[in-house]
Amino acid sequence: MLFSSLEFLYLFLPLTAILYFICPVGKNHVLLVASLVFYGLAQPEYLPLMLAVCLVDYAAGLAVSVQMAKGHTRGADIAVTFAVASNILCLFIFKYLDALLSFAGVTPVGIELPPGISFYTFQAMSYVIDVRRRCAEAQKNPLTFITYVSLFPQLVAGPIVRYCEIDGALKKRSHSVAMCADGLRLFCVGLAKKMILANSAGEQWELLASYSKTAPSTLGAWLGVIFFAFQIYFDFSGYSDMARGLGRIFGFEFPENFRYPYIANSITDFWRRWHITLSSWFREYVYIPLGGNRRGKGRMYLNLFITWLLTGIWHGASFNFLLWGLYFFAILAMEKAFGLKLLQKLPSLLRHAYALFFILVGWLIFSCDGMLDASEGVRYLGQLFGIGCAGATNDALYELYRNLPLLLVMAIGSTPLPATLARRVAEKAPLTARALNCGLAVISLAVSTFYLADSGYNPFLYFRF
Repeated sequence: MLFSSLEFLYLFLPLTAILYFICPVGKNHVLLVASLVFYGLAQPEYLPLMLAVCLVDYAAGLAVSVQMAKGHTRGADIAVTFAVASNILCLFIFKYLDALLSFAGVTPVGIELPPGISFYTFQAMSYVIDVRRRCAEAQKNPLTFITYVSLFPQLVAGPIVRYCEIDGALKKRSHSVAMCADGLRLFCVGLAKKMILANSAGEQWELLASYSKTAPSTLGAWLGVIFFAFQIYFDFSGYSDMARGLGRIFGFEFPENFRYPYIANSITDFWRRWHITLSSWFREYVYIPLGGNRRGKGRMYLNLFITWLLTGIWHGASFNFLLWGLYFFAILAMEKAFGLKLLQKLPSLLRHAYALFFILVGWLIFSCDGMLDASEGVRYLGQLFGIGCAGATNDALYELYRNLPLLLVMAIGSTPLPATLARRVAEKAPLTARALNCGLAVISLAVSTFYLADSGYNPFLYFRF
């Protein structure tokens, strides 16, 4: 079930909220049942798999806690190793086995990718590791732990929430009309990002990608990759906003996942702003345990290489994701070596242009598992630099002029300007700001519903990871 579906908006969510708020006790149980229904409606055959992952990590967390209490650090390490190996094996079988069999010339098994497996396995793994690090207490109630892993707002595509971040809220949390209203407003903002902006950008990306084959031009190539950049940003940040908004409705505060990444002035800065919970996960559980930058420059670059190799692989068993991870490793390594010092000497506008250029090329690499295959991606890359194509065609010029208002709205919407203006209005006229927020939320919901009912184009890009 998608957040951007009529069934979710006007059936599942209202029923869940009503049941949740009328129950004086057992609110976690209501959320647990709702989350299992939410996941089971998508692909019920994979519900036992998610529950098995939950139970393995729940048992491992208890084992780690018991062994640590006895002072048996070796036993605790064995339990952690078992949990991590189990989760990685699960990911390998369902996400990478078919690709490796195909690469080896063996007929693939034909395994479908379970929804959200990359997210809930990482979340469950982080819990066991944090118990070993004494960053979190082991959860003794299995139902509460399953609720943590399976919470439907963030189950399928994040953000990746560490147990220690919501442990207190799982035990006791407060609710208020203001918190629910803020959650609904944030949900409607995310829904509008998805339905109005991301889907419109995605349709333009598909059109311009087709032009790259039939009527190639440099202008069309750049327009296409810009639309893809906006699509993936508003798609994923929109989902994250919806997830955080739903969390607030039910009393949880999930971590921020995007912080205006397209205003970055370096690639290092970009990755502090994009998919923050995934970047933090790899930093906390891969880069730092490997030694981070504490063991000399040579080891630092090796650790960075391993981290970005795994980041690329995490996104899927496709060569373009591996290349995408290594591409960003190379740029980040260059910035660590000397790039950031050079960038500091440049005007802000040039630093921003540098970041956007490499971000856009990176998104082209990333996109090559869908609209473009490897050879088409190489040809498309050449078109960005005027190789084998015209500078501009009538089709590309038409799409540019026709979509200027959309491009302007998306460009402004990917900056802090709207939030800054809203904050200033709230400071000077709180009642007016509340009325505006309420009105905009209602309008966003209405327009998004219209788009949803009228359009058959409604993918969530990160659902396939």
